[in-house]
Amino acid sequence: MGPRGAQLLAVLLVLGLCVLVAGQNPSRCRCSRINPYNRKDCGFPSISKDQCFVKGCCYDHKVGGVPWCFHPLPDQVLEQCVMEVSARSDCGYPGITTEKCASRHCCFSNKSSEGPWCYFPEPVDDQPGQNAQDEGVGRGSRLRVMEAVPTSGCV
Repeated sequence: MGPRGAQLLAVLLVLGLCVLVAGQNPSRCRCSRINPYNRKDCGFPSISKDQCFVKGCCYDHKVGGVPWCFHPLPDQVLEQCVMEVSARSDCGYPGITTEKCASRHCCFSNKSSEGPWCYFPEPVDDQPGQNAQDEGVGRGSRLRVMEAVPTSGCV
């Protein structure tokens, strides 16, 4: 193979890797916790589920009149912390640090100027091989402290 063939092979490999990375399905929590009427379109009319996933987007055709292929919620360290900003229940106070919020066993994200940055988590179904234990967290809420980050199973 000559230099031109090697360059073509390198380009094809890079394009193939880009498709693989972009085509990863978002976690169930990033898709299922979006209010259908808050979905932001990620596709085009008659897009297939596979085409939608290739774009790295969520697909759900169960609700009419809203996009079926839509952008997922932002990724979080723990699936328990994935939720719309409007669904967050305050767990801290203005100016709370990441460390103080974590000491309350709460989630922290300062990616939005709306809603609390320190907020109570949402339950996630246990996954096989994880050791979960309940811990009390203010206002009667319970946090499932996970030793491994769950990858699916949103409630």
